[in-house]
Amino acid sequence: VIEALRELDVPLSIDSFKPQVMRAALSAGATLINDINALRAPGALELAAASDAAVCLMHMQGTPQTMQDNPAYQDVVAEVGAFLAERSAACMAAGIARERIVIDPGFGFGKTPGHNLQLLHGLDRLVASGHPVLVGLSRKSLLGKLTGRKVSERVAASVAAAIAAVARGAAIVRVHDVAATRDALAVWCVAAKSNNQG
Repeated sequence: VIEALRELDVPLSIDSFKPQVMRAALSAGATLINDINALRAPGALELAAASDAAVCLMHMQGTPQTMQDNPAYQDVVAEVGAFLAERSAACMAAGIARERIVIDPGFGFGKTPGHNLQLLHGLDRLVASGHPVLVGLSRKSLLGKLTGRKVSERVAASVAAAIAAVARGAAIVRVHDVAATRDALAVWCVAAKSNNQG
C-alpha cells in the first residue's frame, strides 16, 4: 500500500512503535514515523535518526494494555510537556533535526476525560515548545462523554474538537471525517483572519 501511495507525492505517515515495521515502511516510502511510544523501543531512535523521515512523538501513560487503569497526574499539561520535551531532546541529541519533530499529547492514551480537557485547554503551553503539535480527538470517547453520542454519531463533535485544537495552536489534526473537518476549518480560518484584521 505504501509503495503504491508514494506516487501521489504527499507525505505518508505510518503508525508503529516497532523498529522492524518502521524500517519496512520507510523503505517502502513512508516519510513520517508516528510512534505512540515516542521512539523508546530499543533501536527505534537510532533507526529514525539514520533516516530523513519526520517523527511524531506521542505521550502515553503506561502501555496500551494498562493506560486506562486509573491514570493520575499532579499537573497533566506540565507532565506531558516535560515528557515530550525530554523525548524531543533525546531525538535531537541522536541527530534528528528539530524541524523533523512533531509532538502529540496523546489524547485518550492514559488520560481521563478531565485530563483530556485540561490538555485541550492548555494546548498553547505545548505549542510554546516550538514543535508542531498534532492533536487526535476525532471520535474519541471524550466526545461521547460530552455529547452522549455513539462513535458513528460524533462527526459534529469531532469537527468542533478539531477547530478548538487549531484555535489553540495545533498544527496538525488527525481526523476520520476529512471533508467535514476541512470545510469547517476553511470557514474558521477565514473568520479568524477577518476578526484579526478587524
